[in-house]
Amino acid sequence: MPVPELSRRLALLAGATFAAGFAPRHRAKALAPAAAPPPPATPGQTPLGPVDTVAREAYILDFETNTTLFDKAADDRMTPSSLTKLMTAYLVFSALAAGRTTLTTEFPVSEKAWRMGGSKMFVPYPGSVAVADLIRGMIIQSGNDACIVLAEGISGSEDQFVVRMNDQATKFGLKTTHFVNCTGWPDPDHYSSARDIATIARHLIADYPQYYHFFSEKDFTFNNIHQGNRNTLVDSGIADGLKTGHTEAGGYGECSSAQREGRRVIVVLNGMVTMNQRAHETERMLEWALSSFENVKFLSKGQVVDHAPVYLGTAPDVPLVGAANEVLTLPHGWRKSASLEVVYASPVPAPVRAGEKLGVLKLSGGPLPTVTLDLLAGTSVPALPVTQRALRSLSHLITGA
Repeated sequence: MPVPELSRRLALLAGATFAAGFAPRHRAKALAPAAAPPPPATPGQTPLGPVDTVAREAYILDFETNTTLFDKAADDRMTPSSLTKLMTAYLVFSALAAGRTTLTTEFPVSEKAWRMGGSKMFVPYPGSVAVADLIRGMIIQSGNDACIVLAEGISGSEDQFVVRMNDQATKFGLKTTHFVNCTGWPDPDHYSSARDIATIARHLIADYPQYYHFFSEKDFTFNNIHQGNRNTLVDSGIADGLKTGHTEAGGYGECSSAQREGRRVIVVLNGMVTMNQRAHETERMLEWALSSFENVKFLSKGQVVDHAPVYLGTAPDVPLVGAANEVLTLPHGWRKSASLEVVYASPVPAPVRAGEKLGVLKLSGGPLPTVTLDLLAGTSVPALPVTQRALRSLSHLITGA
């Protein structure tokens, strides 16, 4: 039999065998579609120029100065997944700080909470759980059931709690956030942005530092079930918070914070394709943000920067002083390219009032974004009496001095 004909008959026989359900054991593996390759890294904007990341949305800020260090689609709507729980935690901490509840208060478990799907801390029903345990279940184990017990315990229902979440988002000035639940459960009307998530995280750390330790705990056992912190950077000691998230629509996301030599940054990344990619990319961006910039105590309130001549005043000049204590987040090596300029209208006409804005101090050059800082009058300078003003004006006309 010719070889082509033999090949055709073998192929037909194989097809009939597969149709009858007698496929070779390796068939499923052979026919499985190849995994989609991860999306290529694309750049976000930084004070140092474009920097690539595989995250679909990303935002990095300096905690102390609130300076944007990285922005990639930071204001685009994204599915926040369990990063939603950061706002839930904020409201829980707010209730604790206001004395509306305590860490030892026990909240009853509803059937709704017990039946909630997704990640769980496995609350008992019927039963009740202490607030401290619920916080750990929400943060460490990402328990959706814990979130609902907390929401119902604080506000009476999840719906009422969500109203407070959206009210708080408005108070924070969030531009791209709307909550419909307290867990991050997928819903087309539930959305946020990388910038907004970072803002929530910054408020969590700044407003309630006494409760921030919950985010750095590495594991928790409840109901005889032990679970580790889902944020692997916390488990490894690279970060001290905050939260990870994942849904099919949102991909893998993370909001993490770390501190080095007293300087803290917050990183929000979303839209990655695997847990490993999420962990490695967040670690890489944390390291970049911590190592590429420094915080500089640039100007102190009342510090004299220059002296401006005063026209027709009782003093020949007035000190120009800093309006506030200014800490700037600047790239390492900024001094090599920095340019400083004091800008004011000269001479300053008398009278001059102490605290009056007279000019600005401008910092620019190289990769630095231009920074403008207000300069105020350090003292008051009254105007000369009328007769002396006339004599001074005449002298100025004659001598030019």
